[in-house]
Amino acid sequence: MNLPSRSLGGLDVSAIGFGAMVLSPGMYGEIDDRTAARALNHAVDAGATLIDSSDGYGVDGHNEKLIGEAVRSRRDEVVLATKFGFRVPEGAEAHAFPVNYAFGELAVNAEPRYVRGYAEQSLRNLGTDRIDLYYPHFPDPAVPIEDTVGAVAELIGAGLVRHLGLSNVDSAQLRLAHAVHPVSAVQAQWSMWQPIEPELLATARELGVGVVAWSPLGSGFLTGQVNSVSTSDFRSNIPRFDAAKLAANNDKYAPVRAVAAEIGVSPGQLALAWLLHQDPAVVPIPGSRTPAHITENLEAARLVLTGTTLARIDEALREFAPAGEGSLR
Repeated sequence: MNLPSRSLGGLDVSAIGFGAMVLSPGMYGEIDDRTAARALNHAVDAGATLIDSSDGYGVDGHNEKLIGEAVRSRRDEVVLATKFGFRVPEGAEAHAFPVNYAFGELAVNAEPRYVRGYAEQSLRNLGTDRIDLYYPHFPDPAVPIEDTVGAVAELIGAGLVRHLGLSNVDSAQLRLAHAVHPVSAVQAQWSMWQPIEPELLATARELGVGVVAWSPLGSGFLTGQVNSVSTSDFRSNIPRFDAAKLAANNDKYAPVRAVAAEIGVSPGQLALAWLLHQDPAVVPIPGSRTPAHITENLEAARLVLTGTTLARIDEALREFAPAGEGSLR
């Protein structure tokens, strides 16, 4: 089933992709591999061509291995994107990347000497001979972004990687990286729940870089169906999902849900369609484990919102100031 397509710096993908992080245990509670593989194949059947992963999702490359097995017989139907530097190799120094979540920081290492090893391991996990879009997962505070990008550029020259991406960077880092090798996509947190940094978006537009929006449904909040999260759920680390704040945020989100109801779409579809209308080069990557929800998400790529509807959404969002910190950085 074909969906509308978009270009990420020359890489053509479906207008809405699939974020596979949710398919590994411990991210949104427990899940078995059979359920995960069924969800992933349904996403491809429903038209998602961009599949987004990371070597740090799940234990011992679980997420990449799951994807590799699921798409082995249909590799040419998908664009495989993955990220590196979050799984620090044994014996390598861990560099602290500060975040706004409860655990305070992440351990990363994007030193050039490790990049080829990261890529080769991801290639083995994915069971493929090339990575279509390869990102450093986080900019390493101890390593100039230009050095990390230079190592990825070597992989592109060797044919192991097709396109360079950046994830969780700022505008200045995007410029520095793009001067070393053209960047096809920058991955950033962007949704009704968390705006993208205006300067980053402006720079991406100027340089012709696509934007892959992670957490486009606000970690599920924008579906209007999240009333609590368990302690085994990754979202328990996000302040906005604290029980009291979550209840307050659901109340604040009511006007947006009302717009969705009036035009006959789900709140999640409205959130995705709204995001697609913000820029012609943005590609959201929602994730879900449920085939019906996956179809619902992807069908948002076909929705056309009128100027009147967009104005009403913007008015509702002006009153929607979520309680608690929701951004990663």
